[in-house]
Amino acid sequence: MLQNTFYSKVICSLIYIFAFWLAYMLLPKNNINIWIYISLWHLYATIIIYIFSVLLKNSSLYDPFWSIAPVPIVLYLTFNFNNTLEIKLLVLVPILFWALRLTRNWLVSWRGFQHEDFRYIELKNTNKIQAEINNFFGIHLIPTFIVNLGLLPLLYLLTKNVEANIYLYIASIFTFGAVILETVSDEQMRKFRANPSNKGKTMRFKLWKYSRHPNYLGEISFWFGIYFMALSTGNSPLWIILCPLTMLALFVFVSCPMMDKRSLENRSDYKDYMDKTSQLMFFPPKR
Repeated sequence: MLQNTFYSKVICSLIYIFAFWLAYMLLPKNNINIWIYISLWHLYATIIIYIFSVLLKNSSLYDPFWSIAPVPIVLYLTFNFNNTLEIKLLVLVPILFWALRLTRNWLVSWRGFQHEDFRYIELKNTNKIQAEINNFFGIHLIPTFIVNLGLLPLLYLLTKNVEANIYLYIASIFTFGAVILETVSDEQMRKFRANPSNKGKTMRFKLWKYSRHPNYLGEISFWFGIYFMALSTGNSPLWIILCPLTMLALFVFVSCPMMDKRSLENRSDYKDYMDKTSQLMFFPPKR
């Protein structure tokens, strides 16, 4: 059954429903700081997903957690406080669009429990103890912490009874535009890979002509958009700039290098492309 893609997705969905419910049931019933409450739920859900990934011997079970877990957090913050409909829409539209897009991508592309992401395989390609440390911290806990941190600016937007202003509109449009950038980048790559004549070749056209990872640029911009939305209220402390900067560091120093390394190993023309093309920001290719 686990070798069947459809049944794998059904099992994965049931595991997520159970994990989110159990994480909620484990929360303390006494009054505690709102973000501690949210963070505990996020942590408990991560640990439960990790346990199932160990039982199923596949860390790709965690993949949709990146886009699914933020949804109940954002909905809780949006509807548990006295926010206007205007504020709710400005926050929810770009974030739910992002979550639906990423989750749909996972549903379409995931091949079931018979497949595991190469990055996870590499992280676990060591002795048993180190592999499990990498699995728990590197694959599950640290990404959850970074996403949790990325969502933190919303606390200063959705719990302070603020009014919408022109800056919030601009930030919301920027955040939505970041998701559009991700979508267009992924679609361009999908069409390129769908052409059999492009097998073994590097995508060097359209947005990918100016950035090696335009989809990652869109993802990073999305998290900066959340920060900009919080910044627009004037209620957020200066230190929350660390929230999107942490996400930026993840992609610059971990995700992009891992993808570049993989591409260098699999495509002979990638070295030339890498030498001439910017990692993230859009710049004309070097001659």
